[in-house]
Amino acid sequence: MRQLKPNVYAVGAIDWDARLFDRLIPLPDGTSYNSYLVRGTEKTVLIDTVDPAKTNVLLGNIISAGVDKLDYIVAHHAEQDHSGSLPEVLLLYPDAKVVTNPKCKEMLIDLLGIEDEKFITVEDGQEVSLGDKTLKFVYTPWVHWPETMSTYLPQEKILFSCDFFGAHLATSSLFVDDEAAVYESAKRYYAEIMMPFRRQINANLAKLDDLEIEMIAPSHGPVYDKPELIVGAYKDWASDNVKNEVVVAYVSMHGNTSKMVSHFVEALIERGVKVRQFELSTVDIGRLAMALVDAATIVIGSPTVLIGPHPCAAYAAFLANALRPKIKLASIIGSYGWGGKTVEQLAAMIPNIKAEILDPVLAKGEPKEADYAALDRLADEISTKHKEKGITD
Repeated sequence: MRQLKPNVYAVGAIDWDARLFDRLIPLPDGTSYNSYLVRGTEKTVLIDTVDPAKTNVLLGNIISAGVDKLDYIVAHHAEQDHSGSLPEVLLLYPDAKVVTNPKCKEMLIDLLGIEDEKFITVEDGQEVSLGDKTLKFVYTPWVHWPETMSTYLPQEKILFSCDFFGAHLATSSLFVDDEAAVYESAKRYYAEIMMPFRRQINANLAKLDDLEIEMIAPSHGPVYDKPELIVGAYKDWASDNVKNEVVVAYVSMHGNTSKMVSHFVEALIERGVKVRQFELSTVDIGRLAMALVDAATIVIGSPTVLIGPHPCAAYAAFLANALRPKIKLASIIGSYGWGGKTVEQLAAMIPNIKAEILDPVLAKGEPKEADYAALDRLADEISTKHKEKGITD
């Protein structure tokens, strides 16, 4: 148990060894499942629980804190890495009430089988007194599920934000002590989880403007005792601003697409365009997602397999479509042997990307002089359009 402020403690768990979240998202630096204990003069509240695998850690921390009676358990979000320990906590403290919003209540009943009578539901802006401390509930939907909310503790000026502003990072530091490392982990988290909800994030950021926040306590990663670091980052990431960068995500089977990518990347560099190149059969998808946060353009490179794109290229298109980055331009390059529909199939996979689609460049077999000239023209077009759109950073 570690103290954030008087009678406010961190009682969650660090997962040093986690390397994959939801069997999908890489965790190169582990993660944490943050839970917080707030003691008022009249009531005691637990804010969020932890992943079921770390239930014993949470319970041990609560017991070590000498909590004889728990009045409330705030559930910000129904996803099991935050709610999964709720049944066990309720067994230990059967008189505690789960405080959440109506939508989250429905989800917790469906996911965990918690009885209806265990809940107290609250509305946006509603307050609950703990005696000398007050909990104010702030609906922050779609960061990143529809039912998510946050809690503001005005006496201590702390925002308990759940996944909002989180970072998958296992660290022994309670507060941010390495801003560069935390920034990178938070950006990866935003890219992989929050980016599809950019519009909603902007609306939720605006809701926080009226709160005096000195500390942000998320449900993953360290606590921000200088909240301007992460709030400023989110405002930048969720804005419409892009950089003079091209993400080139490619895979090559026999070297032809690789030759095209090498020529194309050099052509972009010569024109003053920054490039982030990713080989898709070995890529860390988190790195690819992070690059898409700022990039103005994405170009997918693929050979033709049977009549369509290589599965790795198809996955990259699927990922980009799901993440909905704010890119402005997109195109496709690659090679084929006897024909196919690589371009048509990849283009059909990115309907969520509201970008201008530039003419693709496909080579039959080994790229020839005319193909390299077409790649130069594509690089020219990207450079010119970046400048026309005022993208010069």
